[in-house]
Amino acid sequence: MSEQSPQPEQKPWMIYGANGYTGELIAREAARRGYKPILAGRSPGKIQALADELGLGTMAFSLDNVEQATRQIKGMSLVLNCAGPFSATAEPMMNACIAARANYLDITGEIAVFELAHSLSDKARSAGIVLCPGVGFDVIPTDCVAASLKAALPDATHLALGFDSRSGFSPGTAKTSVEGLAQGGKVRRDGKIVTVPLAYEVRRIDFGDGEKEAMTIPWGDVSTAYHSTGIPNIKVFIPGSLRMIKSAQKANYLRPLLGIKFVQKLIKARIAKTVKGPDEATREKMPTFVWGEATNSRGEKKTARIRTANGYSLTITGSLAVIEHLMENQHTGGAHTPSTLVGAELVARLPESGELVIQ
Repeated sequence: MSEQSPQPEQKPWMIYGANGYTGELIAREAARRGYKPILAGRSPGKIQALADELGLGTMAFSLDNVEQATRQIKGMSLVLNCAGPFSATAEPMMNACIAARANYLDITGEIAVFELAHSLSDKARSAGIVLCPGVGFDVIPTDCVAASLKAALPDATHLALGFDSRSGFSPGTAKTSVEGLAQGGKVRRDGKIVTVPLAYEVRRIDFGDGEKEAMTIPWGDVSTAYHSTGIPNIKVFIPGSLRMIKSAQKANYLRPLLGIKFVQKLIKARIAKTVKGPDEATREKMPTFVWGEATNSRGEKKTARIRTANGYSLTITGSLAVIEHLMENQHTGGAHTPSTLVGAELVARLPESGELVIQ
């Protein structure tokens, strides 16, 4: 974790969903740095014990009513939304933040949330606030790789991104993944997001830890990398065993079943009971290898790689780095990605990150 001294805060800020796995990790690190975020969420009982331990204030409110949420957020400089699935929380919280003139950040990786933010960009700009979803592992490393590759190959027409991470899932991430399976694969083709089968493309990739079989996944960069770079064709890959890849391809036949609300509810209930996020010792043993490849119409190619901290550890330091950036800098507002807001060098500045190398 970073040992830097925090800058003076100008206004109070909030972590919504602070009782969740990742929200609690961020709250603990923020308190360790001397910050005093308001810890908020739907259930006061779940937040109060953590707030008492860390000496922080609390708020309890739901997002069922945007006007009520706006009143709770009023006076905040920013809200970091850690309450997933973000398919349920992002839209009401973004609208509340626009109405309350508070910057909005979250740690999502959901394509629909990124597209929502850009659809609200003009409203956010008029309100003078920033909308920047994805300020954690989803999508800081790959977004910074994308922006760096665009700078290295300005006329790139195709972009492939990916990461090799052995992290376990938190409950929130697992639930979001279940929703994603039902929606199928996603790629960006000629500037438009299109639905494709799960594991649509399979290729061998050296993410930085040796060459491995890899498959396409519907990751957030299908949205964000386009907004960061303008490159019209984008795919995202993760490594997987042949068995895992075949299982993903077979899951295409189950997509109609996975989309049924009752089935989703049953699976998510099971996740809530059985899935626990990795502890600190486990996180420290699991670095992540991030890769990207840009190609232009003449077949010229640039490849980027960087080793980073575990995904959850990077989400802690990455989200706080973006918060500190907003505390220290003025922005005209509108929708941003991490690289357009802070810069492509953000990932390399985070603890445990190596050098971002482009060849």
